[in-house]
Amino acid sequence: MLNKKRATNNKQAEVEDRGHWGSKVEFLLAVAGNVVGLGNVWRFPYLCYKNGGGAFLVPYLVFVATCGVPLFLLETTIGQYTQEGGITCWRKLCPLAEGIGHGGQLILFYSCMTYIIILSWSLFYLAFSFSSQLPWASCSNYWNTDNCVDFSARSNTSEWINQTNSTSAATEFWERRVLAISAGIEEIGSIRWDVLLCLIVMWIICYFCIWKGVKSTGKVVYFTATFPYVMMLILLIRGLSLPGALQGVVFYLLPEPSRLTDPQVWMEAGAQIFFSFSVGVGSLTVLGSYNNYNNNCYKDSLWLCLLNSVTSVVAGFAVFSVLGFMAQEQGVHIDEVAESAQYHLFNHMVCG
Repeated sequence: MLNKKRATNNKQAEVEDRGHWGSKVEFLLAVAGNVVGLGNVWRFPYLCYKNGGGAFLVPYLVFVATCGVPLFLLETTIGQYTQEGGITCWRKLCPLAEGIGHGGQLILFYSCMTYIIILSWSLFYLAFSFSSQLPWASCSNYWNTDNCVDFSARSNTSEWINQTNSTSAATEFWERRVLAISAGIEEIGSIRWDVLLCLIVMWIICYFCIWKGVKSTGKVVYFTATFPYVMMLILLIRGLSLPGALQGVVFYLLPEPSRLTDPQVWMEAGAQIFFSFSVGVGSLTVLGSYNNYNNNCYKDSLWLCLLNSVTSVVAGFAVFSVLGFMAQEQGVHIDEVAESAQYHLFNHMVCG
């Protein structure tokens, strides 16, 4: 009996040393910041446009109910029950399955490498956005070629869309100024020192966000999880107030029921759920492990899944309202703008 009591006390000491979220709000914001991202704001609206508009919501909601919510709840519960991370939790549940945890960490490793580069590009763009003349808005820069076309200066985009040699100013800024893409794999090219500096800055910022574990992360999420919603609300109001916004919204939601017979549509809906809900990689297990053992994770998971899906749908209104405005300004069908604007839509959303 005495040995059992000592073992219980040791377990409680380990949990206390590992730490907990300072409050329920910190956990909710941390998970919201983890699951809400590019998959909601950019990928979901594009998949709706590509796979039948409003009809895409049918397979999406089916996979939300059958895969997204159950797996989201399962992973959060595993972390909260075991009070362990994405790898060590499996040692308690089923040591033979510990490889699942290692596989999830490998996926997260590659994902972090990808997202940190995207963040460095975002910082690079942010620095250039303070220029009096935006470098991606004109063809008068040293990196532009003779094939460069000032997208914003043309009243009718159809004049150059079909010209295979023409490129937009935004495309050339990206390919020639930011990336400096070489002619082929045999040409390694030089290091982009300004981009490298942005990458180092982002790694330093990420380090200080997590250097004290859950204590520092719990405070950082108050900004990182709420700021994207503030920006999306601003872009949504701005987009819906533009002329032609209704055309874009209708194009976004107009259903094509015939697409539901295409297996590819269902596959992409399932992939979207796994991507945007961040299931199968262990991140939810880690975040849930810092909860108190008796926390009501069922209620939390349902609300977070609802937040994730609603964010995806609302983001579509922000994106396609601007696409409708662009189509009206250029005198072309919105379908043409949707294809070409996949590359530089964000710039037009910000610059109007």
